[in-house]
Amino acid sequence: MGCPYCGETIKVLIDSTDIDQQYIEDCQVCCKPINFLVSESMDGEVSVNVY
Repeated sequence: MGCPYCGETIKVLIDSTDIDQQYIEDCQVCCKPINFLVSESMDGEVSVNVY
């Protein structure tokens, strides 16, 4: 994924048991905080929104 601040591609491990959870992790390149929101659709598809 790309950092919303610096645009660098970074790798992030997402735990699929974190459904409907929001957490913050710092970018490994620019150290700015990235907000992750893990959610699941009605059909069971897991998605991650980054902002």
